[in-house]
Amino acid sequence: MPVPALDLQQRTFNWSQLTTAEQMALLQRPAQVVQNDVQAIVADILTKVRQQGDAAVLAYTRQFDCPQLDDLRYDSTAIAARVATLDDTSKAAIAQAYDTIRAFHQAQQPQNLQVTTVPGVTCELRYAALDAVGLYIPGGTAVLPSTALMLGVPAQLAGCNRVVLVSPPDTNGELAPALLYAAQLCGITEVYRCGGAQAIAALAYGTDSIAPVRKIFGPGNSFVTAAKQAVAQDPNGAAIDMPAGPSELLVIADAQANPAFVAADLLSQAEHGADSQVLLLATEASFIARVRAQIELQLEQLPRADIARQALANSALIEVESLQQAVAISQAYAPEHLSVQTEQADQLAEQLTLAGSLFIGPYTPEAGGDYATGTNHVLPTYGMAATYGSLGLLDFYRRYTSQKVTRSGLQQLAPAITQLATLEGLDAHARAVTIRLEESS
Repeated sequence: MPVPALDLQQRTFNWSQLTTAEQMALLQRPAQVVQNDVQAIVADILTKVRQQGDAAVLAYTRQFDCPQLDDLRYDSTAIAARVATLDDTSKAAIAQAYDTIRAFHQAQQPQNLQVTTVPGVTCELRYAALDAVGLYIPGGTAVLPSTALMLGVPAQLAGCNRVVLVSPPDTNGELAPALLYAAQLCGITEVYRCGGAQAIAALAYGTDSIAPVRKIFGPGNSFVTAAKQAVAQDPNGAAIDMPAGPSELLVIADAQANPAFVAADLLSQAEHGADSQVLLLATEASFIARVRAQIELQLEQLPRADIARQALANSALIEVESLQQAVAISQAYAPEHLSVQTEQADQLAEQLTLAGSLFIGPYTPEAGGDYATGTNHVLPTYGMAATYGSLGLLDFYRRYTSQKVTRSGLQQLAPAITQLATLEGLDAHARAVTIRLEESS
């Protein structure tokens, strides 16, 4: 079925002329509108996978991806054979991205610390790599070796003992050679052909083929995001990195920005999927008109134009009174990606603290962060950037503390500990201190 023609004029707004309700509706994420329906479907999938294991995962994979699939595991021989078909140019690009991502994340290595809080009392903060992690790589309409690098590199640097990669196969039951090559560079050998909520369930609860993991990483559509949130709330499930769902981009631009650059950035995110959302906040109506013209022009050259048009139907080009108003809107929206294309971009960026990742200046395309600048492209969506940060190396560790107290150290702290215990009515706490000091040294 052909995609209806997109009238971008109808998606152009003046922020100050909207009511508060209209403003809120304009910033509503499209995927959130159907969230209740999604949650019900996901709950059913999770239950079936917990009850039926591999049989349920295979059934869903046959239904949505490959009708003939009979084995979830992608064995090492098959991986090597697929990687051998990848051309050298693609390998070189993936390798360069691997190097830049590794360089940025290597610098994030945590250091244990030790502090003497009072003489005789030593406290430590320690880090330990997670022992088993699951990496979800979206499939569907695009092949994403870049996501395998964004997840695989920090897992590799952290030294996680077991790294499991899952991704939906194509109709022939295959995964892309580029994806498998990225996995190889990251030392990942445990690969399974499954996606969607069923893959999240398998990682969280385990099946005969897939042992459960401690934490699940990776972006996905609204079904994947709902499944991740559900298993994270289940004591028998798994932790997750963040609610990373359909892609979103907000661009702040003034009259000095290049409309072709802005249009290209908006389209680069719109082509991710029909449930993506892009927003432009610009200070002049004439500039927005030039961006609209560029979008229409560039759309004609895109193979994924139909997908981009569907995303643009949920998006908006918004005229603002000032850059300060743009800052306020952006802070309220808390975008996954935030592009600042203004004359004083560095200064404006200092005020923009609620975003997954910033792209500052005209020569910083959002696509650079998607692939090879070095920052991680797994970022919080749905406005979660207000409280969640971008994925980093520390997400693959757990931190814990230790303390060691000598007798003299305990003597110094005893008055405070026992008094606080008394204030809280916890006499056994106080006794645990005094009994030690009553003994002869």
